[in-house]
Amino acid sequence: MNSSTERLALGTVQFGLPYGVANQTGQVLRLEAKEMLELARNSGMKMLDTAKGYGDSEECLGELGSRGFDIVTKFPVTLDGCTDIGGLIQAEVEDSCARLKVGKIYGLLLHHSASLLGSNGKELVRALEDMKHKGLVEKVGISIYSPDELELVYQSFFPDIVQAPFNLIDRSLHTSGWMDRLKERGVEIHIRSVFLQGLLLMDREDIPSKFEPWQELWNTWHEWLKERDRSALQICLAFALHFPEIDRILVGADCSSQLQEIIDGAKAGYTGDFPEIESDDQSLINPSLWNEQ
Repeated sequence: MNSSTERLALGTVQFGLPYGVANQTGQVLRLEAKEMLELARNSGMKMLDTAKGYGDSEECLGELGSRGFDIVTKFPVTLDGCTDIGGLIQAEVEDSCARLKVGKIYGLLLHHSASLLGSNGKELVRALEDMKHKGLVEKVGISIYSPDELELVYQSFFPDIVQAPFNLIDRSLHTSGWMDRLKERGVEIHIRSVFLQGLLLMDREDIPSKFEPWQELWNTWHEWLKERDRSALQICLAFALHFPEIDRILVGADCSSQLQEIIDGAKAGYTGDFPEIESDDQSLINPSLWNEQ
């Protein structure tokens, strides 16, 4: 996989929901979504990322068609009181296939790794593996918020795919050593939040006031960009592309022109240094905590 655009995967949460701190346009309309899929296909992108929880994203992809793409989807699983975990998982997979109008799914990820840690964890692992044996999915894995989750999960589950956040600010997948450990095990690494939900792409004056506790970080970032005359988008993508261990970089866009900017940014390339703006502050790097501020 040599092409920088081939390493991009189109995240389709915007096809089903208004999403992202910088989103100004709301949910992507069907006609726009169709144009974006064609653009992704023509640029060499090979993967789409969706989820049961992304509104009607799966239905949208089913309507528009996903020819030429591998599809990764995610679902939350609630095992409390469940007496047939295998049946539950198979029903979830078949429902996703029906919505997507495909015969099989490339990747099936659990949205929450904690599902594997309960008393039914081993049975859940068997159910996931069974989906591979039945040919309904090619690979199974987990979506995580922090590499810390892997310490617990890896005792009982060896995923084919791990999806994790990774960007200029949140580098924990690499600094924790897990990026290397996963690659040594042959795990496919998909990273998301390369723009930190668009926060890294915002002009300095447009960054919401609740993020002002990290004003020194933002000042460093924007001064660095100005000094080198580089775009935020290009550097964010170049940073992720800099790591050969990363197989896919999930990118989302609100429209086809925005997606074209991302494709062009990935193709532009960059081989210089990167700014020192790393942080391990969960209040900043974990978007699920932003509303608590």
